[in-house]
Amino acid sequence: MEQMYFVTIGGVRYSYPAGTTFRKIAEDVQAQYASDILLVERDGKLCELCKTLDRDCTLKMLTIQDKPGMQTYERSAIFLMLKSFYDIVGKEHIARISVEYSLSHALFILASGDFRLDQALLDQVERHMKDLSSQAIRIQKHSVSTDDAIALFQKRKFYDKAKLLSFRMSSRVNYYELEDFSDYFYGYMVPDTGYIKCFKLELFDCGFVLRLPDPSAPTQLAPFQPSLKVFRALYNSDQRSKSLNISNVADLNDTICRGESAPLILAAEALMEKRIGDIAETIANRQGTRFVMIAGPSSSGKTTFSHRLSTQLTACGLHPHTISTDNYFKNRSETPRDKDGQFDFESLGAMDVEQFNRDMYQLLNGETVELPQFNFKKGIREYNGNILTLGPQDVLVIEGIHCLNDAFSYSLPRESKFKIYISCLTVLNVDDHNRIPTNDARLLRRIARDARTRGYSAEATIRIWPSVRRGEEKNIFPYQDSADIIFNSALLYETAVLKPYVEPLLFNIPKERPEYAEAKRLLKFLSYFLTYPADMVPQTSLIREFIGGSLFDET
Repeated sequence: MEQMYFVTIGGVRYSYPAGTTFRKIAEDVQAQYASDILLVERDGKLCELCKTLDRDCTLKMLTIQDKPGMQTYERSAIFLMLKSFYDIVGKEHIARISVEYSLSHALFILASGDFRLDQALLDQVERHMKDLSSQAIRIQKHSVSTDDAIALFQKRKFYDKAKLLSFRMSSRVNYYELEDFSDYFYGYMVPDTGYIKCFKLELFDCGFVLRLPDPSAPTQLAPFQPSLKVFRALYNSDQRSKSLNISNVADLNDTICRGESAPLILAAEALMEKRIGDIAETIANRQGTRFVMIAGPSSSGKTTFSHRLSTQLTACGLHPHTISTDNYFKNRSETPRDKDGQFDFESLGAMDVEQFNRDMYQLLNGETVELPQFNFKKGIREYNGNILTLGPQDVLVIEGIHCLNDAFSYSLPRESKFKIYISCLTVLNVDDHNRIPTNDARLLRRIARDARTRGYSAEATIRIWPSVRRGEEKNIFPYQDSADIIFNSALLYETAVLKPYVEPLLFNIPKERPEYAEAKRLLKFLSYFLTYPADMVPQTSLIREFIGGSLFDET
């Protein structure tokens, strides 16, 4: 008698024979979803649609509107693009294709070899992608020994992947095959090319972009409106990392193995310090600057950056005074709430904008002002005798999420403000075809800091992260292009140092919790990195803000 299993989807119970693919089950309920089901979550664990039923379970269907679904679509689109590029150009003419970083709902990609990269070539590759998509060609997953995988990728001249896998502890790895093209990805794929329907290739700067769909409207391309300032900051950081001979995780691991981590850390810190010094010199040389306004998304290192910039400003002959805009929160009783009834601390309405402008305008005019301090335990603003008058060489270094928004500092003349946008724009990738999202780098920082300073679990940090991201999309990212300077706070070595702080916290999330799937994804990502102890990290390093031991914790 055929073995039957019960499957619960959205509270409804179904019965299927053992060996039924999740794809078949997804097809049966597809009409209930606005877009294609790309992945399933079985009892909290992500599974590809090619997996088969072997137990009673609860399934959650994931589409492009879910984060894991969007990641699966992106990964699969990269695979299709690579296959098509190699088909059109010929592997003998391609030296390297590298997926560099995300840029306004698209991926920036560099390609080099014996060919001319122009829009005509990209159009040809795109047509081939569409042809392969229309054929719904199966994407096959293979499990082989790690040694065999290394040999396979060496033969195909994917040396970055072979080197990466040489650091893997597991005896077996999975790779994907699309007709005659094989590649390694960390993460899941769609079952066939027919799922990859919406994409576009466009020439951009010295490379090109793979544009992807809008998760809220999966049949349409998301708008491509890149921040050129952020792109230039990413590109410059990428060039600096290559000057240190670190292009990917394998290069970093190799540096650790050779015992050369200390010189790398010192060089990375020196590059950052020089950049901060250059910014300070620019500020000192610009007439009329009295307010240095610093903003950036969560876990960018704004606090440490502000202290280090102040040190450099002092070296330039100025007298900096650091101010956190958190001290201008409205009293808790006046704080607005979001649609869920929770305090909305990230909205401009949570700030006492009028008092901030009144104080800053008086300081600008040479008046003496008593600055407030917000008591977070009581939820009120207090005055404790912090008196300030600005002299000729004095400058205020102001840090807060609304600092780039002129509505927050409306009374201050534009020429009196120098705006800095800071973010952790990581350019270190796993390998040429597997990028590291900048959001992941910031999330790892946040998990470490929340556990150390607030006693939060990794589960709690992951739970609130989507809300944090929504606040950034609304209150920070729209103003990044108004900045005079973009500062990249990412450090090449930081994940190797963060790993031992974050890993135990992620392992502590129970399997039955909704945050487990994200924790498992982050753990797999961390598994590619060798660990490096924090002993050699300077006390002034920006990463100390997250792992502890910062010199600025005492100030």
